Amino acid sequence: MIEIKIPSPGESISEVEIANWFVADGDIVEKDQDIAEIESDKATLTLVADEGGKIEILAQEGDTVEVGSVACKIDTSFAGEAPSPKAAAPKEEVVEAKEPASSAPTANIESENYKDVKISPVAKKLMEENQLSVDDVIAGLQRLSKKDIQAVVDHTNNQPATVAAAPKEISREEKRTKMTNLRKKLSARLVSVKNETAMLTTFNEVDMSAVMELRKKYQKKFVDTHDIKLGFMSFFTKAVTEALKAHPMVNSMIDGEEIVTPDFADVAIAVQTPKGLMVPVIRNAESLGLADIEKKLMELATKARAGKISLDEMTGGTFTITNGGVFGSLLSTPIINPPQSGILGMHNIVERPVAVNGKVEIRPMMYIALSYDHRVIDGKDSVGFLVKIKEMIENPHKMLFDGKDPDSMLLGL
Repeated sequence: MIEIKIPSPGESISEVEIANWFVADGDIVEKDQDIAEIESDKATLTLVADEGGKIEILAQEGDTVEVGSVACKIDTSFAGEAPSPKAAAPKEEVVEAKEPASSAPTANIESENYKDVKISPVAKKLMEENQLSVDDVIAGLQRLSKKDIQAVVDHTNNQPATVAAAPKEISREEKRTKMTNLRKKLSARLVSVKNETAMLTTFNEVDMSAVMELRKKYQKKFVDTHDIKLGFMSFFTKAVTEALKAHPMVNSMIDGEEIVTPDFADVAIAVQTPKGLMVPVIRNAESLGLADIEKKLMELATKARAGKISLDEMTGGTFTITNGGVFGSLLSTPIINPPQSGILGMHNIVERPVAVNGKVEIRPMMYIALSYDHRVIDGKDSVGFLVKIKEMIENPHKMLFDGKDPDSMLLGL
């Protein structure tokens, strides 16, 4: 008999909540099988069986337990036996339907009185098995509904049968769901940001034509070369890292009475998961190319949505990007992810008329927003940061030259 104890999700976390058991008490489990999901105030983790055998559950779903306590026991003397249906559901057998064996003659289900009655194949088979005709079925009806009468009226008027709209039922019921530790912690952090920072938001708009043209032109070759699709997030992440170099205060944060300004850009990307919003971090994003950013983002997002992401992969970011555009958001004011001082909000791409060289043209435009802590970041840096991103998205080649114009670099200007 071995004990499966609650692992530590990270420093300063002393208790977790049993969110979900994937197996039932007494089930046979296999080694390294996922058996439960635990939630802390920072992340959702998976509990794994160290050995195979029969499981004895000690902590129930919804219980709050201390780190290091025993969640369950496994009797390894049952190792090697067939897993329980919950642990590994057997494949469903496909049984071919056979004609019912009956020496009785097939019933005549047709009727002279009800020639226009349509019978579904399933109903026809059931009637034949029970030796029933249409007349028998009609005579056996005990109650006619409004739906039946309406269908006859519609048929009589040579109109397609329609179902009468039933009156909507009015409900006064309420559903109450207990907040998870992750949701409670997220709520507290959001409120603290509003109360403890001088948060302000500035906006700009970006013409997405150049980036969209690049994706359209090179998408197939990019996929063939790097085995991953080229998205918009990698362009914005790369542009952010270059803009942070030009405006390092946007990459800064307050620590007591000091302002800390890292030389690196650990960019956190907000990812929506079934458990709530999670923000995995791409380390040293300034050193990565577009393909590397896309791969790392895919890896982290997949882990986050599957509940496999670690606490280390979600801590230590210096700047955050959130993309409400994937849900159709046109404009928003994102909330800072503490202790960071800035967050970039991307939004939906909408074709709008804009002035280009004195002429009105229809272009794919996106609003971008920077929410920032005004205690650290001045207006000049916040506006300049967004302008820098706008320049690089509208002229992607500038990302190769530290955000500067290639012609100026060539001429040494």
